Amino acid sequence: MSLPDFQLELLAPARDADIGIEAVNHGADAVYIGGPSFGARSSADNSVQNIARLAQHAHRFNSRIFVTLNTILRDDELEPARKLAWQLYDAGVDALIIQDMGLLEIDTPPIQLHASTQTDIRTPEKARFLQDVGLSQIVLARELTLRQIADIRKAIDPGRCTLEFFVHGALCVAYSGQCYISAAHTGRSANRGECSQACRLPYQVVDAKGRFVAHDKHVLSMKDNNQSDNLAALVDAGIRSFKIEGRYKDMGYVKNITAHYRKLLDELIENRQESDAPLARSSSGTTTFTFTPDPDQNFNREFTDYFVQGRQIDIGAFDSPKNPGQPIGYVSKVNADSVELELSDRSKSLSNGDGLCYYDLQKELVGLAVNRAEPIHPSRGLWRVFPKDAIAELKDLRKGVEVNRNRDVHWIRALEKKSSDRRLGVWATLAETPSGIVLTLTDEDGFTVRAQTSLPRELAKDPETALETLRQNISKLGATVFAALDVQVHFSQPWFVPASVLNPLRREAIEALERARADAWQRLPPSQPVIPPVPYPEDSLSYLANVFNQAAHAFYGKHGVKVIAPAYEAVEELGEVSLMITKHCVRFSLSLCPKQAKGVMGVQGQVKAEPLQLVNGKEKLTLRFDCKPCEMHVVGKMKTSVANQSRKELREAQAGIPITFHKTRPGREFGH
Repeated sequence: MSLPDFQLELLAPARDADIGIEAVNHGADAVYIGGPSFGARSSADNSVQNIARLAQHAHRFNSRIFVTLNTILRDDELEPARKLAWQLYDAGVDALIIQDMGLLEIDTPPIQLHASTQTDIRTPEKARFLQDVGLSQIVLARELTLRQIADIRKAIDPGRCTLEFFVHGALCVAYSGQCYISAAHTGRSANRGECSQACRLPYQVVDAKGRFVAHDKHVLSMKDNNQSDNLAALVDAGIRSFKIEGRYKDMGYVKNITAHYRKLLDELIENRQESDAPLARSSSGTTTFTFTPDPDQNFNREFTDYFVQGRQIDIGAFDSPKNPGQPIGYVSKVNADSVELELSDRSKSLSNGDGLCYYDLQKELVGLAVNRAEPIHPSRGLWRVFPKDAIAELKDLRKGVEVNRNRDVHWIRALEKKSSDRRLGVWATLAETPSGIVLTLTDEDGFTVRAQTSLPRELAKDPETALETLRQNISKLGATVFAALDVQVHFSQPWFVPASVLNPLRREAIEALERARADAWQRLPPSQPVIPPVPYPEDSLSYLANVFNQAAHAFYGKHGVKVIAPAYEAVEELGEVSLMITKHCVRFSLSLCPKQAKGVMGVQGQVKAEPLQLVNGKEKLTLRFDCKPCEMHVVGKMKTSVANQSRKELREAQAGIPITFHKTRPGREFGH
């Protein structure tokens, strides 16, 4: 079973339980977090006990908690993963996010399973297959267009499977699950949560004759994802869960970005109320903020909406993988120990601890941390800044250089405080009984409780004031998760109710309402696989399928796959293969695509578009271009030293549990 089709889910990341709690407080309908192991962010682990604490808080608002169990597993890890799944189930987790299909073959608890981004879902056929084998929610590849998303939506049953899509955060340049550069060069597998992020390194791009096409450019580094302007279109295409990337991100990022998308989704929901297909949020309550959300305030590499609206030429952050920040002014003078700035917006100010930066003559970002900032002429926007580093060490700092701010201390401090309030709406009625009074509370989800007490009959001396005081006292729910929407008092006479009677009655009713909600909490039931097992869309799988254990091998065999190669991490692909497959095209971004170059005098004659090579120190990778699907393959091979070390680690870990696969390989075009 999936979310009801009219409900939208805002899915926020959490590095730890405290950040997850703030994600819920800032409007998240669901939170995804790493468990103690087997998550694709190896340094973002959390104890089961802390996850249980997060789940308990989230369930107060009907928000859900998903735990990442999304690495590929060795055979010796299947049993620990199974045990962990049951522990997470007992802790109240609502779903597990998985990549390894072997988990569908072992005794996991009756909990929803969601397909990780690592499963690389790009086609209607694969989406339908994952739905039919029991996945309740699937996150689509970030590279898809609106039309491709809509085509996938037509192929699945929205009553059985929810479509999820990344709407914000860092972009992995590869199709997720299809990058092996880290495993080949360092032995750290991205599919096992240990990516070394080779995509953020600077490269020389050279052609077949060794001529430079680009020098020290971060040609595999993408700008950050931002789908703020596409939410309505994504809803219309079939997306129902809107995912924010960032399980490594800090508290301020999660607060700000969750609040940003909460406001946008609430506006969208409000605008659709009178339509033929009204929408609703998938959890309960209303969230208010003490700040105005602004994605530009957090670390970002500038923004792109990637491929949602079709291929764009400006998706790369080629000059720097760092945060360039927002323009704030220009250098007006460089002194021996300080620099003077003229701010573009005179209403702004600088603070001690701010982070500034600028581009040097090689277009590399240079940081300028503010030790002390003092106004010269604030009305004219003139400031003097004393950097933490010596002026002589700030390369190419000169008059006229544009300066950005990438760290605003005031903004950071504001988000370190309480910055949101999430409340459940309650209707309250106070009425008399034969021997006293009864307080009835009904919340926005329809839960109703009553608390009553005895009360000697005594008329109020000032009926109007007494009635207003009663209403105010009943509305005092500040320390709870509830907010009074309306208070009614139904008395035959203006009885006097002292605060010493009303306050404990109100507390008793609120506690009863909390218990009623907690007792009624239920997980959405998991989807059931189609019987008999549906066939996988292909009958052979290369290393790109990431099959790393016997259970996953059995899973694909059960679904009709005849030839199953082992995962790259099994160290059997020692020749040149595709170490990354990506929709990003360096040739296109450098205006060398044959379609671009056609009609441009001299371009094709000067630089041959294929092959190109990426060089970083001693590391060399070859770029090959598959124009029919419009994809780029980054080709290379595993280092001998890495292969030897990886084999040794595998032998020690497997300890007599050998991985045995068919030795026949499918075709190897571009390393397949």
